Amino acid sequence: MEIMSGSCRLGLWYIRVSWSGKMIHQVRFATTGIPGDVPPLIKKFSSGQLVDLNFFDSVAIQNDFVYSRIYKEVRKIPYGKTRTYGEVAAMADTSPRVVGQAMARNITPLVIPCHRVVSAKGIGGFSPSVEIKEYLLAMEQKAIHKTITRQKSIQE
Repeated sequence: MEIMSGSCRLGLWYIRVSWSGKMIHQVRFATTGIPGDVPPLIKKFSSGQLVDLNFFDSVAIQNDFVYSRIYKEVRKIPYGKTRTYGEVAAMADTSPRVVGQAMARNITPLVIPCHRVVSAKGIGGFSPSVEIKEYLLAMEQKAIHKTITRQKSIQE
């Protein structure tokens, strides 16, 4: 299957995606976009809609190495929730430092939502900018709030 690439906006940033079918090969944040298509679910996510990106597969979890175990645990973190490096480490039977290294090397952020992994003492790091992590976490909280508000108004 042919690997396609494209980008879409995420606030002031662009999300660049390389993908084929359900397989995501790479996700990168950049200050400039590239022409091409992006999977519709990623476009919806980047526009602030509550979307479950677990529909996609990631090349980063195709083996059984320690990083793959960590990534599989990180994928279980619900939309709008966070876990600490230590909590993820306990779930993946490794150390918080190794979890941090795995998050820094994550080639498919969003699909493996490393922005949901935070430090016990604060937000933690994020490449290329911690502002993106802050934006993503706030965006998810806003989407959850909208969904809850909408559900309450339907029930009334």
